[in-house]
Formats: sequence, C-alpha cells, structure tokens
Amino acid sequence: MMLVGYSSSSEEESEATAGRNKSCSRKCQEEDGGDNASSERKKPRIEEQQVAKTRLPVPGCLLAMFPEDLSSQTEEGSLHGGRLRSFKHEQGNWATYVYLPYHPEEEFGDLLEELLSLAGAHGVDWTPQEEFHLSLSQTVVLRHHWIQPFNRSLRAGLVQSKRFVCFAGRLKVYCNAERTRTFLGMEVCTGQAQLLDLVKAVDRTMTEFRLETFYQDPSFHVSLAWCVGDLTSQMRECILGMQSLIDDHEDGPFLLRLDCTELRCRTGNKTFHFPVQP
Repeated sequence: MMLVGYSSSSEEESEATAGRNKSCSRKCQEEDGGDNASSERKKPRIEEQQVAKTRLPVPGCLLAMFPEDLSSQTEEGSLHGGRLRSFKHEQGNWATYVYLPYHPEEEFGDLLEELLSLAGAHGVDWTPQEEFHLSLSQTVVLRHHWIQPFNRSLRAGLVQSKRFVCFAGRLKVYCNAERTRTFLGMEVCTGQAQLLDLVKAVDRTMTEFRLETFYQDPSFHVSLAWCVGDLTSQMRECILGMQSLIDDHEDGPFLLRLDCTELRCRTGNKTFHFPVQP
C-alpha cells in the first residue's frame, strides 16, 4: 500500500510538472509571439527614421546665395574697386579701428570736386571717400568674443576726456604700408595735443588686448579720396596747385572743422559711440 501511495503521489507530481511545463511552454510561445509582434511594430519606426534621414537636395538658387568659398571671393580686388585687404579675412575676425567723424560743411563737396578735377588733369584718378573721419588707431583684428570687453575698456579709458575743436587745412599724400593704396588727406593744423591725449587712452586699450598701437609720430588727417597703387610721385606735380585752391578760397583759407564731441569704434559692420564730456 505504501508503494501504491508513493506511486500515486509521483504520478500527481508528474502531471503537475507536465502541466507547469505546458503552461510555461504557452507563456514562452506567447512571449516569443510578443517579441515577434514587437519586431513587427519596430519595422515601420525604423523605416520612418530611414526616410527622415533622407533629405531633399538644397535648391541651386539657395546655394548660389551662400557660396562655400565666399571669403575667397571677397578677396578679389574687382569686388572692392581694386582695393586689397591689409590682412586676410577669416571667419570670426573683425576689422576694427577708432576714429573721430567729420561732418562736411556745405561748401566742402564743391571744393573736393575741384581738387579731384585738378588731379585728374594731371593723370591721377581719385575716388572720393564714402565717409570722412580722422583715425585715432590703426586697423586691428578683433575676435568676436573680444568686441564687448574691448569697447568697455575704451569707454572706461575715455571717461576723463574733454570736448575740443581741431582744424585741418594742409593737403598731404599718404600711402599704406603695402604700397597698394594712395590717399589724399587734409592734415590737422590745430588740436594735435588733444588728439595725442585721445590716442594715449586708445593705446592703453590696444595694449591691454595685445593689439598694435598707433604710430609713434602720427600725422593726424582726414582722408578725402583714394586710388589704387603708389602714386605719391605723380602727386608731387599737382599738390601745390591743389593747395592753392584751398588757400585761395573765396572766404579765405578753407579749413575742415572737427567738433570732437564723441569718438567712434567701427568693428565690422557695427559702430560704437563714446560721447566726450563737455
């Protein structure tokens, strides 16, 4: 009896085990089926991602608006009236200089036209400046993240500067260091001491940012016109006649008057203003 009882218990356990195995098998099948279903559901998502990664080509008209080699194109002298850069343009570099603006008097335009006409009669073709100013720094290169701190330093250094008036009345010919451009300028005859004080303040900021300071013995002037190349020798023939036009002006010698009420800093296409105390 004990053997029968033992045998009966073993059969029940075997059946129970078999039942559990069947149940497990069904679960495994269901899980396998679930994985397959999940795989089926994932396929469209993968296909969607692949479609999303397939981008349409950029229209040619847009590519023409933003050429890849834009910086090299801007280096061509033909795009700038034959002018060449003093330094190569690089992304993130901003050409920067400090200056005093000159606002021309009404009769200045007529006088400038006479001066350039006389130079043209001697075979020198000048291009008038688009705007007129007196430089207080050399043109330097600023990285973009320097712009704000550079101008804050300038503002702090000029806080004690006072307003003044200076005059320019003597024609002078200048050529850049690369001998690629010649300038016709009118040199300052009064106010040099105050201008030197401004340059010292600007130079302190230049030194702080390890940039080139102004010239040791500057000739402060307002550039009137420019031409391509070094034409200083050709201008010697007519500069005296041009100066006579200024000295023999109908109301006496014509002088450019600069009211130094504010300095400006041009950085790329941005201009910062620094008013000077009365």
